[in-house]
Amino acid sequence: MNSSITVCGESVLLHPIIDLAVKAGDAILTIYEKPTENWGMQSKSDDSPLTKADLAANAVICERLKSLHSFPIMSEETKAPSYDERSAWSAYWCVDPLDGTKEFIKRNGEFTVNIALMQAVDDSNPAYGARPVLGVVYAPVLKKIYFAASGVGAYMKTLESDAAEIKCLEFSESDENLVLVCSRSHLDERTQKYLDGFKNATTKSMGSSLKFMLVASGEAHIYPRMAPTMEWDTAASQIVVEEAGGRVLHADTNKPLRYNKEELRNPYFYVFGKMTV
Repeated sequence: MNSSITVCGESVLLHPIIDLAVKAGDAILTIYEKPTENWGMQSKSDDSPLTKADLAANAVICERLKSLHSFPIMSEETKAPSYDERSAWSAYWCVDPLDGTKEFIKRNGEFTVNIALMQAVDDSNPAYGARPVLGVVYAPVLKKIYFAASGVGAYMKTLESDAAEIKCLEFSESDENLVLVCSRSHLDERTQKYLDGFKNATTKSMGSSLKFMLVASGEAHIYPRMAPTMEWDTAASQIVVEEAGGRVLHADTNKPLRYNKEELRNPYFYVFGKMTV
């Protein structure tokens, strides 16, 4: 991807991607507001749920992205190309049209539309992996839009309000009274053990990418994830957290998550606010 795109094109693309996320959210809400028997619920090969809302949002997003730019698209609801093909990509879109389908089914409103623009870490060798350089996370029921681009900062707006910059909380891991985020649908023994290691910590439960947004917006300090996720689950959220001053780190290597790997499943990871030593 050439420098004209990496330096200024990301912020220019933010507005159409925000508009697109809202349109995808509208498609989701059209189905969300119908009786559950009209949702077309089924199970995918990995036993994760799928509804008409997932497919409707995916269709809206993919159609618009194709007309917006020639970058390839990787979406949860579309079969990923082979690694041989993907490893040559210098830039692409990474999409989760409905992150938090379980929350959608529970009707708790804690689901999002996630759209990220990805760039190869090393343009001369795209096979080294990619990183997010633009991200939009939209919660249709909550009417909240989180967005960021490299070097631009992270922001949140609602459908009725202007954008305001968001920042992570500054803290030390040894501090007391930290706020930690856990999944509403995936709290496991390893995560509970990690949570128990903090003094007087409080926890917040949340679904989908909204867990990342709690850290990015300064409402929580840490989100540990010790359960399976895929690249499209985290890409848009990662750039929002990073631009807000936080980090999304591999649980074993302590390095930022990388994308467009041969295996699209993420390692376990931690989302930290602005942590000091």
